[in-house]
Amino acid sequence: MEEEKYRRLRERMVSTQIEARGITDERVLAAMRKVPRHLFVSEALRDQAYGDFPLPIGHQQTISQPYIVAEMTQALNLDKDDRVLEVGTGSGYQAAILAELAFRVYSIERIHPLLIRARKILDQLHYTNVVTKYSDGTWGWPEESPFDAIIVTAGAPDIPKPLLDQLEMGGRMVVPVGDSFSQSLVKVVRDREGIRKTNLGGCRFVKLIGDHGWPNE
Repeated sequence: MEEEKYRRLRERMVSTQIEARGITDERVLAAMRKVPRHLFVSEALRDQAYGDFPLPIGHQQTISQPYIVAEMTQALNLDKDDRVLEVGTGSGYQAAILAELAFRVYSIERIHPLLIRARKILDQLHYTNVVTKYSDGTWGWPEESPFDAIIVTAGAPDIPKPLLDQLEMGGRMVVPVGDSFSQSLVKVVRDREGIRKTNLGGCRFVKLIGDHGWPNE
């Protein structure tokens, strides 16, 4: 009965928050309908998990608003054979969405307790195509590069150069860029002419902390 309740909440989330705002990729919509978002937040917040807002997950971090997750995922134009780098595992929810769409997801988190908790949930849900690492995500994952797609789930003062270097030819990256209060969601595409950037609109994320991001104050 509980699962049916959450399934209905997911359906409503997709129809009212995501489809209604113009997300059209059927694979993204199917992933958002399938992944149990409520399992990625604390039990006390589960009934709010499908609301149109971010939620705290501890350590001054958040699980992003469902629409933002869908928008960033759609912008990556993922193929089932793609290898994806995620900078900022957080709750693990975005990694689970990516795992529904791509061949393999490489996810990096700098806050160890968050990584341990996310890994446990991903294992419980049998996302065996998600590989995780405890590290400074602004350096990327050089030994597994290049990547077909890169997603950064925290706001950076500029696009970290190591991530640009690890983007495959034809690869796509989505990253929030701006100051510590507000950012623009930037889509990056690497092609034979170089790097192309598109501004997808305003957003607000927690800071991307690391050697190629904001300093850890």
